[in-house]
Amino acid sequence: MSRVVSPSHELVTHVDPVGAASEAFRVLRTNLQFMGLDRPLKRILVTSAIPGEGKTTVAANLAVVFAQTGTSVCLVDADLRRPRVAKLFGVENGQGLSNLVVGQGELDQVLQPAPVAGLSLLPSGPVPPNPAELLGSVRMGALLEELCDRFDVVVMDSPPVLSVTDAAVLAPKVDGAILVAEAGRVARQQVAQARGALQAVNARVLGTVLTGLQPQRREGYYYYND
Repeated sequence: MSRVVSPSHELVTHVDPVGAASEAFRVLRTNLQFMGLDRPLKRILVTSAIPGEGKTTVAANLAVVFAQTGTSVCLVDADLRRPRVAKLFGVENGQGLSNLVVGQGELDQVLQPAPVAGLSLLPSGPVPPNPAELLGSVRMGALLEELCDRFDVVVMDSPPVLSVTDAAVLAPKVDGAILVAEAGRVARQQVAQARGALQAVNARVLGTVLTGLQPQRREGYYYYND
């Protein structure tokens, strides 16, 4: 039985669903839904150019607002280097994605419930010595297909693009990628490099979420289409 404790205050869409920050994530959700009218966005990758820009927080809150519409959602912690999803939601991380990709266990054994109806969590599991190889494997592709068969939307948190190759390995397997950029922390050139790295592997870059903005601007979150 998974031990569930109080979720982090970073889950603004859950702890303060009527706040301005939650509204910003609902705007992001609506934009993505409109972008998927002709080509449904079932697999969404969330990444950033460099560490510490808030990509996990964005991925988690995006998954929550999708689930709040009655959609079945799975949030996957595909950051097999510095995983944070389990801690954010207050669940255990003994088993997860890395176990499944190496053939240890079944999906039903590692999925965990979130404190949000309709949202399931797939934690990272133990940190492996070869994350990029696991994420680029045939088993990973098969697991994504299984997740898409079971859930309406799959949101994936992945490592920063400019730090390691993991996001670029995953990006071709999804329907679109969102770049998270923290205002005042990342240089415009770094964001452009990250976007170029994703496009180089034929990934569809859906847009950019700016974090760290002043409170009067949706409490720190703003989205624009690339």
